[in-house]
Amino acid sequence: MAIVHKTRTQLVAEAIRDKILSGEIKAGEPLRQAALADELNVSRIPVREALLQLEAEGLVNFEAHKGATVTRLSAEQIDEIFDLRALLEAELLRHSIEKLTNRDLLEAEAILADLEEAMNAGDAQLATGKLNAEFHDKLYSRAERPQTKELVAVYSKNSERYVRMHILLAGGIVTAPEEHRTLLQLCREKDTDGACVYLQKHIKGAKEDIKALLLRLEEEA
Repeated sequence: MAIVHKTRTQLVAEAIRDKILSGEIKAGEPLRQAALADELNVSRIPVREALLQLEAEGLVNFEAHKGATVTRLSAEQIDEIFDLRALLEAELLRHSIEKLTNRDLLEAEAILADLEEAMNAGDAQLATGKLNAEFHDKLYSRAERPQTKELVAVYSKNSERYVRMHILLAGGIVTAPEEHRTLLQLCREKDTDGACVYLQKHIKGAKEDIKALLLRLEEEA
C-alpha cells in the first residue's frame, strides 16, 4: 500500500475537523487561531489555511470583526438539502441506469470495496467524502443531465458535514455498506423504479438519523 504524505495544513484541518464533528468544539464557538496553533504545536499559517479549507466544507464560518466560528447545525437546512438531493439524485439515476455498462457496474463495485475497506479501517474522512461521492457519481454517470448533475454537486457539498456526522455519530457506518450493496444490485437488475425509490429511502433515512442525533445533542447540551 502506498504511503500517503499529508501536509501540515491537512493534518491541522483533520485535527480541527475531528474536534468539530465529535462535539468537542460546539456550534457557534469561536476558533481562535493563536490558541489552536499552540495546542497543535504549529504556526498560525497552517491553522489559517486549515480554517479556510474547513470553511469550504461548511464547518467554519468567517465573520467580519469576529473571526472564525463553528457553523451552526440546522434541522431545517438538513430537511431542505436532503429532500432536494433525494429528488435530484433519483432523477439522475433514472436517466442513467439503463445505459450503465457492465464495466460501469464493475467500477462501481470496486469503488464500493474501497469505501468499505476505508470504513473498516476507521478512515471516516476518506470513506464519507471522496469514495462515497465517487460511488454515487458512477451510478449517475450515464444520465446526460449536466444541469441536474451540477445542482447535485452543490447540494452534495452542502450536505457533506451532515453525511460525515451520519457516518461518525448516527449509525451510518453500520447501515451504509449494506444499503450501497442493495442499490448496486438494483442497478445491475436494471430495476429503475426500485432503484430510484431505494435511493430516495437511503438519502431520507440518513436525514432522519441526523435529525434525531441533533435533537439528542441539543437535549444533552
